Amino acid sequence: MEIWSRRKFFLTSLVGSAAASAGELFAKSKNGSPVVPERSVDHSPVGAPGKRPVMISSANGWHALDKGMQVLRQGGDTLDAVVAAVTVVEDDPKDNSVGYGGLPNEEGEVELDASVMHGPTGRAGSVAAVRNIKNVSLLAKTVMERTNHVMLVGDGARRFGVAEGFAEMNLLTDESRLAWLAWKASTSFNWRPGIDSPEWKEHIATLLDTPEKQALQPWIESVLAHPPTGTIPCMAVNEKGDISGTTTTSGLAWKIPGRVGDSPIIGAGCFVDNEVGAAGSTGKGEENIKICGGHTIVEMMRKGMSPTDACMEAMHRVAHNYKNDKKKLSTFQIFFYAINKDGAHGAASLWSNQHDQRPPSYAVHDGGEARLQPCTPMFDETRLEN
Repeated sequence: MEIWSRRKFFLTSLVGSAAASAGELFAKSKNGSPVVPERSVDHSPVGAPGKRPVMISSANGWHALDKGMQVLRQGGDTLDAVVAAVTVVEDDPKDNSVGYGGLPNEEGEVELDASVMHGPTGRAGSVAAVRNIKNVSLLAKTVMERTNHVMLVGDGARRFGVAEGFAEMNLLTDESRLAWLAWKASTSFNWRPGIDSPEWKEHIATLLDTPEKQALQPWIESVLAHPPTGTIPCMAVNEKGDISGTTTTSGLAWKIPGRVGDSPIIGAGCFVDNEVGAAGSTGKGEENIKICGGHTIVEMMRKGMSPTDACMEAMHRVAHNYKNDKKKLSTFQIFFYAINKDGAHGAASLWSNQHDQRPPSYAVHDGGEARLQPCTPMFDETRLEN
């Protein structure tokens, strides 16, 4: 009983009332399909005719698509466009799902994964479990361009990046470090003062000892309850119909060191066929790996399916692995995104809501302003509580 009461005390203190500014501070962070500032969602009919050039991404990329579209408008390559867009998100410390500020593994180290695929040449590059290098989408592109390999991992990928001129840096921000310490303290007595310490009741104060840190309590509550699997896939089709894609992530929060999800796996988290289209994913990467989701979606589009229907076919394969057991499926969320050569696009989610009750959406830019469009859910109902 003593053990439970101490743990309960810490968690209750940690997730208590907090300043309202936390919502604004982390307005770009989210689990799966990240939270974005309030914007209108375009409810255009699914399967609307395509338009070129066009770029799509997960919702946390809406503010970055302008940069990619600028590359396309200037006649730049589609791969340069998608990497330019996701680099904005990798650089942003307030997006805790990719790059700088990404939530770390269980040892407090940020490990990043990324992949790229260039439709016109059919080439690909990938890196996984990379530490200390922020822009891993650009590193994956460098693997594609400068080596005879497709994938580099771990310290080998880091050393390759250093040799190619990438700067090393500490990717753990103060906010991500606090979240990691809170996670450690919530799961292990070893990371909290002992009961013999006069400070053990005030442990929360030692973590959140300023108004700025105290404002992080709602966000910390969220990432403890729902460890983020957030990612940003981005795909582009130019006026000629050339296609490229990239996916970049910091992976599952608190993961076992060395865990690699679907983002750097060509054919899962990213796949491009210049004659057909491209696809990517966010959410629980393990489920996508098992069905080769990116490749599956592109092959379905090759057979004539719309991007949305192709994404739904992949989603049905995920659910089939669990015999459509909603109780088991409710333990995770997953999203698929696709674009075809004509510029038509679509996205699907397993569930019609997320843990914060916002409906899932994805970002689109086809020449005007970047906007959000709803994902098509497989289960058009509220996700079951675990």
